[in-house]
Amino acid sequence: MNYQKYDLKANSDFTIFEFISTGLRGDISKVIKYTVTNNPDLVNLGFGDKININNNNGTFDIDDINITDNGDRNVILATVANATYTFTKLNPDKFVFFSGSCDIRTRLYRMAITNNYKELTETFIIFGIIQNPDTAKYYNIPFNSSTKFVGFLIKRK
Repeated sequence: MNYQKYDLKANSDFTIFEFISTGLRGDISKVIKYTVTNNPDLVNLGFGDKININNNNGTFDIDDINITDNGDRNVILATVANATYTFTKLNPDKFVFFSGSCDIRTRLYRMAITNNYKELTETFIIFGIIQNPDTAKYYNIPFNSSTKFVGFLIKRK
């Protein structure tokens, strides 16, 4: 994707990426974390503001609820996409799941996928996750821009 991106700093196994969002509210530390789920083929993409819990040992948490409003949304989305390209290049067998912490953020992700669909599908298979209201079960279907999804699932081709 040919967008401005922040420089990423990754841990040794490329499951945690950090960067600094620079904008209207100053410099804000951000973290992208890929966590294996109960299904070893499925990884959850977590993202948000970095909250240091213990600076002595580097322990941190991720605040995925806070609305930073730093004026750099598109740069941030491109940076997260860049980390995902890197992670999936090293882990092509993994499915990556992500969703927003609220409906508005999930809709933002759907719009970002829609706007970059052609380029993204050169590298990824993209699914949307829907919930059956009668059974409360979740299903993945091929991505389309008009469906309201609760999350997304991608995998390298």
